[in-house]
Amino acid sequence: MSQSSSRYSSVRPSERLPAWLRRPVGDASQLETVQGIVRQQRLHTICEEGRCPNRAECYAAGTATFLLGGPICTRSCAFCQVEKGQAPTPVDPDEAERVAAAVADLGLRYVVLTAVARDDLADHGASLFSSAMAAIRRRCPMVAIEVLTPDFWGGHREASEGRQAQRQRLAAVLAAAPVCFNHNLETVERLQGEVRRGATYRRSLGLLAAARQLAPAIPTKSGLMLGLGESFDEVIAALEDLRGVDCQRLTLGQYLRPSLAHLPVARYWQPAEFEQLGAIARAMGFADVRSGPLVRSSYHAALP
Repeated sequence: MSQSSSRYSSVRPSERLPAWLRRPVGDASQLETVQGIVRQQRLHTICEEGRCPNRAECYAAGTATFLLGGPICTRSCAFCQVEKGQAPTPVDPDEAERVAAAVADLGLRYVVLTAVARDDLADHGASLFSSAMAAIRRRCPMVAIEVLTPDFWGGHREASEGRQAQRQRLAAVLAAAPVCFNHNLETVERLQGEVRRGATYRRSLGLLAAARQLAPAIPTKSGLMLGLGESFDEVIAALEDLRGVDCQRLTLGQYLRPSLAHLPVARYWQPAEFEQLGAIARAMGFADVRSGPLVRSSYHAALP
């Protein structure tokens, strides 16, 4: 954890979570079934890697989020449970087919594809999404597919070169026609440097804006974690910025510290505050809003 994160007021590890953040694990047999198939296919899901509190509910609803590109991320975001490293495993050429097989075996109706950041790859992992979507559709043509991508940026001397390369990678993903394009802003502008190491606020807004320009028929989506030290006004400013690039779908949830090596929780936002922010977001013009302490990027993603 960086020294700069010490200005956050840490919640002592021994404190119990607020009641509204405690929930039962869910159907153990359902979890075991999904986990067994995922292990059999040698795959990774962000549901498990990120220890999502909603995974049993989503599995039961026929939804799962697959993590492409292996289990090691080339970024070092201070909130994320996924393992970090500058030497990820080589890209597996059979990963897309194994994802498709798992989708078929699990009888999924809605699939979210996300990926670790792969700044080591020439296309930064864009082809991982395209290949997986194609493989799933060959086996399960009726399955709806949402993508949750990294920013596809890196290794450019000039900002103009970076934007051009980012746009090309984004276009390749959108050409595969996902039902929704998701890229998370994660936190307010002031906290980006500490929370999202390697990414920037304006770069992410630019990616969402470019998605609307390149594929206006595909809705865009983004999400924020609350509890990292942001103020109410800063959250509202972030929502206004998202609407400024015509982002249509929004998720707001509580940040939960994965371990003592990650940024501490500054505070737990109350359920009533999430309701208030959800109402404000809808009034701003977001077409779909999921706002609550346990909401995550893919929570109820299949619902209209």
